[in-house]
Amino acid sequence: MPKRTDLRSVLIVGSGPIRIGQACEFDYAGAQACRVLQREGFRVVLVNSNPATIMTDPEWADATYLEPLDAETVAEVIERERPDALLPTLGGQTALNVAVELGDAGVLDRFGVELIGADVDAIRRAEDRLAFRAALGSAGVPVPESRVVSSVDELEGLHAPAVVRPAFTLGGTGGGLARDRAELEALVRRGLDASPIRQVLVERSLEGWEEHELEVMTDAAGNCVVVCSIENLDPMGVHTGDSWTVAPQQTLPDAEYQRLREAAFACSRAVGVATGGANVQFAYEPETRELLAIEMNPRVSRSSALASKATGFPIAKLAALLAVGYTLDELPNDITGKTTAAFEPALDYVAVKAPRFDFAKFGVSEARLGTEMRAVGESLGLGRTFAEAFLKALQGREQVPRELDLSRRGEPVPERWDVLLEAARRGLDLPGVHPYFADELRAIAEAEAVLAASGDVQAAKRFGLPDETIASVLGVGEHEVRRRRGLPGRLAVDSCAAEFEAKTPYFYLSYEDGDPVPRSSRPSIVILGAGPNRIGQGIEFDYCCSRASVAFRRLGYKSVLVNSNPETVSTDYDTSDRLYLEPLTLERVLDVCELEQPAGVVVQLGGQTPLSLALGLVAGAAARRSAGCDRACRGPRPLRRAARHVGGSHARLGNGGQRRRGARGRGAGRLSGARPPTSCARRSRHVRCPRPRGAPARRARARGRIPARRARARRRRPLRWRVGMGLRHPRARRACRRPLWRLGLRDAGALRDAGARGRDWRAGFRDRVWAGRARAAQSPACALRRRPLCPRGQSARLAHRPVRVQGDQAAAGRPRLPIASRRRPRRARSPG
Repeated sequence: MPKRTDLRSVLIVGSGPIRIGQACEFDYAGAQACRVLQREGFRVVLVNSNPATIMTDPEWADATYLEPLDAETVAEVIERERPDALLPTLGGQTALNVAVELGDAGVLDRFGVELIGADVDAIRRAEDRLAFRAALGSAGVPVPESRVVSSVDELEGLHAPAVVRPAFTLGGTGGGLARDRAELEALVRRGLDASPIRQVLVERSLEGWEEHELEVMTDAAGNCVVVCSIENLDPMGVHTGDSWTVAPQQTLPDAEYQRLREAAFACSRAVGVATGGANVQFAYEPETRELLAIEMNPRVSRSSALASKATGFPIAKLAALLAVGYTLDELPNDITGKTTAAFEPALDYVAVKAPRFDFAKFGVSEARLGTEMRAVGESLGLGRTFAEAFLKALQGREQVPRELDLSRRGEPVPERWDVLLEAARRGLDLPGVHPYFADELRAIAEAEAVLAASGDVQAAKRFGLPDETIASVLGVGEHEVRRRRGLPGRLAVDSCAAEFEAKTPYFYLSYEDGDPVPRSSRPSIVILGAGPNRIGQGIEFDYCCSRASVAFRRLGYKSVLVNSNPETVSTDYDTSDRLYLEPLTLERVLDVCELEQPAGVVVQLGGQTPLSLALGLVAGAAARRSAGCDRACRGPRPLRRAARHVGGSHARLGNGGQRRRGARGRGAGRLSGARPPTSCARRSRHVRCPRPRGAPARRARARGRIPARRARARRRRPLRWRVGMGLRHPRARRACRRPLWRLGLRDAGALRDAGARGRDWRAGFRDRVWAGRARAAQSPACALRRRPLCPRGQSARLAHRPVRVQGDQAAAGRPRLPIASRRRPRRARSPG
């Protein structure tokens, strides 16, 4: 069915300030929804209180309110804007709670506002533990034995161990695993205080079971698809946000996966999620094949951003379109351009998510993980095998444990998988891990041992070992490893296992034959992101990188973004011209630079992470070239202008140029330096004009930087054509800021008259050009510009020369104008 025509204005409620369990993934979801609803012709009204988000920029919505996210404030916005619908499923738990409060207070009915995506009843059935259990029981989906309590006195007959889950909370806040009676009572008291309706669910402990998640999309016609299946590497008892996860699931047989799929669809329909996305979590016991539904989020969740980046399927965008009336078979798949959203993604690669913890910032001496989320960020690794993706995610955390206690390898500690990998290297047992993942860890340890014995770097790279590990095993430097290995291939995320060609430029690197990518005529700029969120380096740096990407694209560059954080707007496939979801390590960034041959690399917008790579990038570029290069420079004017848009600057890799078709000589095809799409305003030790003329051209031709064929063609061009092109040259355009026809060149008769009076028409042509420049320099508009022709009144670089009076000007008695030029005008030839 087509989109609804009875809706004209949609109110979107954001997620508020960043917190554990509700971070920048909801900024990504809200920004996607705002963009697509505006594109469909709806008036978008946004309410959010977080100034660090992309979505609160004025351009993302027709009306943006930076106000507290409480029912009273949102009611005032509704009264003022009178939207037709409220979309609460993109702002996390905060938006759902506000929507329920507005419904209970009668605000929605009073102003005729419809809840789209999920109504109040569906939200209550998913968040109220008693209603959720009843709804799933009626649908035939089994749930763990449990009891809903509202006071400690109702715990009679319940025994530990048990799991406490408060209602209407975020990230398991207030819950936990109780192992004895005293701990159970304490957790229930804390959960009642955390729950807005003072209700907790005390359920049977399933510690040690496998945990699986399914991201589901439904539409108004009853169609359902599974976007992504996610398997937790850690067993039940650890919050899914704190667990390492892999997509697609690796250990379930197909028959068991189909059971999960059908149970997820039944759960979504029973709760009443009419349109949009939902996240369903299951516990599975492989020996008894027992399957139990644990929890469901009737909204775009924290895992939805992970599933979107792992598959390339834009969950938030499609959820917004489904909420306004579209069905899955009517929406195209942006990745392929040929299929619809009703096709479930199929992956021919593996995605592994690694959480990041910052317990050290709070002085926690002994950190343990449980059912309450503690992770502050996450990184995503994509690879052709589990081992390759696992090692990328391990590097992408940007966090190395100070010490590893191998005796705790079976405990739920933050560094557990580092400990398990080290235990595999030492040949120890790996308790509490599925046999499949234990074998993968042992395979990594075996690959390192084979490398130490054979020294085959290329085989180690095909397996997925990073340069840092290879250098450590072989006892050499990383630059030596780069010298011995080749360049990785660039593989596209296509969501269809290569059945159709990918249309979106979303890539990862692997040592296989890469997908062909057409080379663009525009130079590219590589922007380094901020990596996983952490204390002190959060969403504000993603904001800077996203804005920089937009600014560079407006200036004519191809923006190339490198980041490993799946939660951010910057890792959306349509934020930049090309996206590489890779760890922010020197190895990966240099590989991207080798593939892209950028004009510059921006290192100052992603926080400390890219800044720490700056010197390594310069050293790596110098190692690839025969000549050295500068560490950093201010760069040409377009780059500085883009940097001012986002509050940063850029670093570059050298003085070379973009690889050009047919270019020859030493300057062709190198890791190039910062240069704008057009020529620079002036020469300096940092910037070269791409097309020097005269003696500079001869010197450049002698050095092999200008092909002789192009130089001969330039000499054969008529001088008038060459001068005209020179005026279109940015140097002249910045000098006069006027088009060619306004510089006194409209009157072709003046040129003929100048030649008839015995003067060279070329000299007359140039004199008219210089006179036009002088008029432009003396105009009031030029005086008000930031960069006039003569800064500070009269520039010492421009010499004032005697006035030349040309034919028509002398006859008309026009005032004489001083002529400013860098070079002395050509003398007029004598008659005869």
